[in-house]
Amino acid sequence: MKKAIEKAQKAVFEAAGQAAESHYRPGYHIMAPARWINDPNGLIQWKGEYHVFYQHHPYDVKPGAIHWGHIKSKDLVHWEHLPIALAPGAAYDKDGCFSGSAVDDNGVLTLVYTGHAESGDEIKEVQCIAVSTDGVHFEKHPQNPVISEPPEGAGADFRDPKVWNHNGGWYMVVGSQKNKQGNVHLYESDNLLSWKDRGAIVKSEGKLGFMLECPDFFELEGRHILVFSPQGMEPSGDDFQNLYQTGVLIGEFDYETASFKYGDFQELDKGFDFYAAQTFKDYQGRRILFGWMNMWEAKMPEQAHGWAGALTLPRELAFSESGKLIMRPVKELEKLRGQKTIAGPMSISGIQKLHLAGDKLEIVAEFEARNASSFGLHVRCSEDGREKTVIRYEAASRRVVFDRSQSGEGEGGVRKAKVNESAVIRLHLFIDRSSIELFVNNGEVVMTGRIYPKEQSRRIELFADDGEVRLISFTAWKLKDIWKAE
Repeated sequence: MKKAIEKAQKAVFEAAGQAAESHYRPGYHIMAPARWINDPNGLIQWKGEYHVFYQHHPYDVKPGAIHWGHIKSKDLVHWEHLPIALAPGAAYDKDGCFSGSAVDDNGVLTLVYTGHAESGDEIKEVQCIAVSTDGVHFEKHPQNPVISEPPEGAGADFRDPKVWNHNGGWYMVVGSQKNKQGNVHLYESDNLLSWKDRGAIVKSEGKLGFMLECPDFFELEGRHILVFSPQGMEPSGDDFQNLYQTGVLIGEFDYETASFKYGDFQELDKGFDFYAAQTFKDYQGRRILFGWMNMWEAKMPEQAHGWAGALTLPRELAFSESGKLIMRPVKELEKLRGQKTIAGPMSISGIQKLHLAGDKLEIVAEFEARNASSFGLHVRCSEDGREKTVIRYEAASRRVVFDRSQSGEGEGGVRKAKVNESAVIRLHLFIDRSSIELFVNNGEVVMTGRIYPKEQSRRIELFADDGEVRLISFTAWKLKDIWKAE
C-alpha cells in the first residue's frame, strides 16, 4: 500500500496548484488539496487531536478508485493535511476503500471500512480494518476482510460500517439491501475481528428507499439516534427534494434484544447539498457532525478547476427545549472572525443596501415581522443585481426559502422549510465563496447549498417585500482564509 499512497500523493500534489487558484475554492472548509472528495469518514478525537478522513479520488475530479484522504486539527478550525491513509490494491478492496469509521482500540487508531471489488458485472463489498500507532501511517489487517459476506439473503450492496464501544464490547451498524429494500444491520464483536450479526434494526419496508447508506448510531441526552442516508425516497411537499436524503430516526434501543423503536424519518438539513453525514463524540462530550457538502449528479463547476467537493462546517447536535433535534455551528468557529460590521435596529421596506461586501462572511440577522409578506437577505450580489442568492422568510406560511436560481453557474432551484411560530426570526449564515450554510432560529432549521457566483459578486442586501419589517440587529464578520496567508 505504501507505493500506491506515494503515487497518489504525487498526483494530488501536482494538481494542487491549479485547485488553489480557483475562485470557487472555500477558505475555511475541509477539502482535499485537489481532485475529488465525497463522504466524511473516520471522525475521531484521538490523542487530543481531531481527525477527519474522507472519500477521495486522487487521480480525477470525479469518483473512481476511492482512497481515504486524511486531515487533522487541534481546534476544529485550522486544519493540516496528512498523507493519504488508505489506497485500494488488495483483492478485497482493489476498486475502492469505501466509507467507514474510526475507533481507538487501546491506543491503536483503527479504521473500519468497506472494501469494494468489481469483476465484470459482479460487485463484492466486505468490511475491513486498518491500524496505526502514530495516527498517520496505516496497515491493513492480515485477517481482512473481517466480515466477508453480507447478511443472509442480502444483495451485494453492503457498506459503510460505523463502529463504537459500549460497556466493553464493540458494535457496528452497516447498510445493506434485501429484496431491493434498504436495511441497517447491527453486528457485535469482542475484538474487532470476529463479528456476529444481530439482525436488522431498521428495515425500509417501502418507506425509506432501496438503500440505507452511511448509518451512524449513538445515544444523545438519553435518546438513541440513527443518522443515515436513504436512497430512493420520493419527494413529498417541501421534504425529500434532493436526489438522496440524509436524516435521522430517533427512539429507544435495547442492547439485549437489539430492538430499536423509533418515530418518523426526519431530514437533518433542508438545503441542496448535504449527504453522508457522520458524527463523533469529542472529549468535551459534544456530538459533532460533518456532512459532504455536495450532492450526487450535481454539476460541480469547480471540476473545471481541478477539484470537486468539500465537507460542511462542524456542527454540534443537541435537543432544543421543545425536544427537537437541532444542529448549530461549533463555538470554535468564532476564531475565524475578523473585521466586524454592525447595523440596526431599523425598519426596512424594499431593498436596503449595506456598506458590506465579501465572499467569506458570517452574518447574524434578527428580524421582527411586522406587515411584510416576506423579508431576508440577498448575498453574493452583483453590482447590477442580476446575480444574487436569496434567503427569504415568508410570513404567511412561516417558511424559510433558500433560492439559488440567480446564483451563477451550477444548478439553480429553491428549497423551503417551515419553522415554528416565533416573534423573532434569526438567520445565521456562513458564506464561503461557493457555499452557504444557514442556521435558522438557533439551528431549528438548517439549509446548506453550493453556489457559483462570479468572483466580483460580493454585495449584501437586506429586503422586505409588500410592507415593512424591523431589523432588530445585524452583525457580520469577515472570516479568515485558513488555507492562504492574508
